[in-house]
Amino acid sequence: MWTVPNLITLIRLLCIPLFLWLLFGRDDVVAAALLLGGLGATDWVDGFLARRYGWVSELGKVLDPTADRLLFVVGVGGIIVAGAAPLWFAWLVVIREALFGGTVAILTMFGMKRFDVTLLGKAATLCLMIAMPAFMLGSSDLASAPLFQLLGWAFGIPGLVLSYYTAIRYIPTLRTNLREGRALRADRREGAA
Repeated sequence: MWTVPNLITLIRLLCIPLFLWLLFGRDDVVAAALLLGGLGATDWVDGFLARRYGWVSELGKVLDPTADRLLFVVGVGGIIVAGAAPLWFAWLVVIREALFGGTVAILTMFGMKRFDVTLLGKAATLCLMIAMPAFMLGSSDLASAPLFQLLGWAFGIPGLVLSYYTAIRYIPTLRTNLREGRALRADRREGAA
């Protein structure tokens, strides 16, 4: 249960209040953006370690995507409040995450079998995890802010389009996994009886 990837994920969760404190308590957009970028990068690290060393766990399969969604929603929510990214863009990211994440959470409660994220889904997340800190740095008083703003758009638009596209592409998978999860649950009940 307490594998290195799970500890990294837990640390990422514990850094969410630090991100908010840097952004609002210290009013340090640059430090908050760098922390957010680092937290996004560690998402790749924990997944790589889990697969490379066989440290995949059931807790990690639930904890990691939960941390990702929470970090995304809280992070982008904070960015919206701070005005550190284009509002329409940030709101579209939050709406997609809330709708898709909420749907997955509800279907999981109704017995949906867990599914793996596609390569396109990972690419969308990567692009957005680069875009949001870039937008934050682009809103700062750094001399290189215009370059970061450009970087935000360069990764943000493809990431946003891919995130909505993959959400639509996941619909058949959600249906199938809900059906299979319910059938498996029914089989288990019959076997126990």
